Amino acid sequence: MFVIRQALPDDVATLLKLARMVHFINLPADPDIIAAKVARSRRSFAGESPDERERQFMFVLEDTQTGGVIGTSSLICRMGWPGWPHISLRVRRREHFSRDLNTGAMHTTIQVSTDESGPSELGGLILAPGYRGHREKLGSLLSLVRFHFLGMHREHFQPHIIAELMGPLTPDSNTLFWEFFGRRFINLSYSEADAFCQHSKEFMLSLLPKEEIYLSTLPAEARNLVGKVGEETRPAKAMLEKQGFTYRDRCDPFDGGPYLEAEVDRIPLVQATKRMSLVAGEPAGGAATAFVSCAADRGLGFRAVRSACSVDGDGVRLPKDVAAALGAHPGDTVGVTALAAER
Repeated sequence: MFVIRQALPDDVATLLKLARMVHFINLPADPDIIAAKVARSRRSFAGESPDERERQFMFVLEDTQTGGVIGTSSLICRMGWPGWPHISLRVRRREHFSRDLNTGAMHTTIQVSTDESGPSELGGLILAPGYRGHREKLGSLLSLVRFHFLGMHREHFQPHIIAELMGPLTPDSNTLFWEFFGRRFINLSYSEADAFCQHSKEFMLSLLPKEEIYLSTLPAEARNLVGKVGEETRPAKAMLEKQGFTYRDRCDPFDGGPYLEAEVDRIPLVQATKRMSLVAGEPAGGAATAFVSCAADRGLGFRAVRSACSVDGDGVRLPKDVAAALGAHPGDTVGVTALAAER
C-alpha cells in the first residue's frame, strides 16, 4: 500500500536524495533548506503557524511494504507579499508594420514582473525513478492529493493559485534560457542563482533589466524555451489543465517554464472534496475510487490514501486495512474526494 503523509524530520535525508535526482526551485538539494521546510511544514500541520507567509504543507509518499519514502509534493499558502514580491517574466506580443514596405512582423517580448498579492502555489513534485510508470499512478497520487488537501482546508489558502512548471533542462540540469538571458545580467550559474533566491530576491530586481526585451535578440535555442516544459513535465501540465489551470503569459525567469494559474474554488477536485464520517464495515459492491484522508489526533498527523470506498449520505465505508493505515476509527471525520474520473 502507498500512503501519503506529512513530512517528518526523519525524512530529511531521503528528501535530500530525491532533490538531487531532479532540479526543483521549491526543493533545492540543500540539507539545511530542506530541514527548515520540513520544520515549517510540521508547524503548519500542527496549526502553529498563524502567519500565512510562513505556512506550507509538505507531503511524502511512503511505500508501506518497505517503509521507504519514494516521493514528495507540497502546497505553499502564499507566494509573495509587500516587500517580498513573486517575480516572473511577462510575455507579450508586439506587432510592427511599415506602410512604405507594406510588410510587418510579430515580435515576442519578455519583461520582469512583480506580484505582491500573494497567490498560493503548488510546490514541486518528485517521484523516485524506480516508481515512475507504476501501475498505481504514483505521480498522479502525489499531485492530486494537493487538491484534496485544498478542499479540506480551504481557509488556509488564497483564492488564486499558481503552478511553476519546469522548462526543458540540459542533461547536466542547466538551462540554455538562463545561460543566454539571466547570466548576461547576473554572473551566477543557474543552480547558484536558484539557491540564492531561497534567501533573497533583491539581486534579481536590482540586476535584471526592467525594460521589455525582444526575444529575437536571443539565440533561437533560448527563445524557443519560453513557455515550454520538458518532456517529463508534460503529463503534469496535462493534469493541471484538466483541473482548469491555464497559461496566462507568465514564465519563470530562471528556466523560461510556464506558470499555470487557476481559481481555487473552480478546481473540480477541490469542489468534489467533502468531510464525511467513517462508518464501520467494508465497502459495498461497485465501490468508487477516492482520495480519503484522516488527521485524527492520535499522533499520526495527516495521512491519505487512494482507495475503494462506498458512500451513504454523509457516511463512508473503507476497507479495514485502509482505515488502519489512516489511523481512522468509526465515527472519525475523514476527507473524501471522488476520483473515478481521474483513473
